[in-house]
Amino acid sequence: MKNTVRLVLFLAALTGVYIIMKDWLEYDVLKYLSFIITLSVIFIGVVIFLENRHPTQTLTWLVVLGSFPLLGFVFYLLFGRNYRKEKMFREKYILDKEAYIKYEEFPENHEPRLEKLGDHQKKLYHLAQKLGHSPVSFSTATKVLTNGQETFQFIKEELKRARHHIHMEYYIVRNDELGREIKSILIDRAKAGVKIRFLYDAVGSWKLSKRYISELKAAGVEAIPFGPVKVPFLNNKFNFRNHRKIIVIDGKVGFVGGLNIGDEYLGKNDHFGFWRDTHLMVHGEAVKSLQLIFFQDWYYMTSEHFLDEKYLHSEPPDLFQDGGVQMIAGGPDNEWSVLKDIFFAMINSAEHSVWIASPYFIPDEDIFSALKIAALSGIDVRLLVPNRPDKRIVFHASRSYFPELLAAGVKVYEYEKGFMHSKIVIVDNELASIGTSNMDMRSFHLNFEVNAFLYRTLSTQTLVKEYLHDLESSNELNLDTFSNRHIGYRLLESTSRLLSPLL
Repeated sequence: MKNTVRLVLFLAALTGVYIIMKDWLEYDVLKYLSFIITLSVIFIGVVIFLENRHPTQTLTWLVVLGSFPLLGFVFYLLFGRNYRKEKMFREKYILDKEAYIKYEEFPENHEPRLEKLGDHQKKLYHLAQKLGHSPVSFSTATKVLTNGQETFQFIKEELKRARHHIHMEYYIVRNDELGREIKSILIDRAKAGVKIRFLYDAVGSWKLSKRYISELKAAGVEAIPFGPVKVPFLNNKFNFRNHRKIIVIDGKVGFVGGLNIGDEYLGKNDHFGFWRDTHLMVHGEAVKSLQLIFFQDWYYMTSEHFLDEKYLHSEPPDLFQDGGVQMIAGGPDNEWSVLKDIFFAMINSAEHSVWIASPYFIPDEDIFSALKIAALSGIDVRLLVPNRPDKRIVFHASRSYFPELLAAGVKVYEYEKGFMHSKIVIVDNELASIGTSNMDMRSFHLNFEVNAFLYRTLSTQTLVKEYLHDLESSNELNLDTFSNRHIGYRLLESTSRLLSPLL
């Protein structure tokens, strides 16, 4: 299918060039250009139809291509070419699964502890294990890190303590004050003999200067871009980005969560002001799971093997924490929509409450229906979102879902203190997810993500308290008031929602 599309586009372009050059003086160039674009759109429409995507996505693409041929054509080149992403990443999926099976441990003595989780949570754990190939750890301590100041305080302290290795994987890295401070620490540790591997997403960090990278490499840091894109319009992997944020230090401590490396995450951006976000620090067994996720991403880009006991050895945490911790990676390389399926199961498992915080809320039909049904069933369903956009189309598309949610009894809150970027799901005040995945279709189907799932841990209770605290700085939407918003906003939201399967 991939080669077919490329051939079609190439032949269409070649035909167009030939016709234009041959009859430049005799015919209207625009007529031939229109003909070429129309022909290409028809071929793309056939390709989309034969890909057997979700009907919503198929219809959306066909409507966009039919209504806006030129814009739809360009948009498809940028964002639409799935080409059976399972095939694109098939080798990575197989290697990842083999590594998890080989290196992850599933002790038999976990069963008695699993019994304490409760039947509905135990089922969820088994689902997560089946989809993510990662065990739950009962020998892991976690600490919730609130906002940028606390998060980067701990990150910088732990980086400076590194003695053997540092593994970092980020979507966005900026060459600003915070970025340069992190770079300085890495250079210092590299000169001290610490092995440092640094993976950054080529699109998310496209503004990162060559000088920044060259200075790291000159000090001995191995810095590699994930999914480099030389010609965005013609690169198949442009749309599949590494959205993970992972740090592993000496195999002893790990970090995962919503914060990238940039000054805005410290609240230094004038437009956003205060930046509300959440990260997680991890000690103990679950660090090995983060290590394996990093290793597989590194191997995918470099073909370098480096896993052995010195990287996989985990030490029990100094402070015992009851409850379980499970690291789950999701991405376009998996045969299942791992994180979406787990979120769906979490919502359906709820007996009392489902609380969600997400800066980008564009659910697919499964999640959207699950939330409405839960609320209609008497479950306390709450959704916390920003009240100001950083991505306008996504922001307005999100708001188009609110009337149905509100009518079903979902409580929707808009955070007003600053920009809300936390990615949290809490069920029954006992089960929680924190990580990089938003509650949107891009995180579900296109991005490489990683989330920590917490089963009755102390950190879960911290997330509950912070969620309630965030609601105090939020405005609860009213169905009648929201339904009477200006017709211009409603048209904008409906138009944005039309594009939501493509975002």
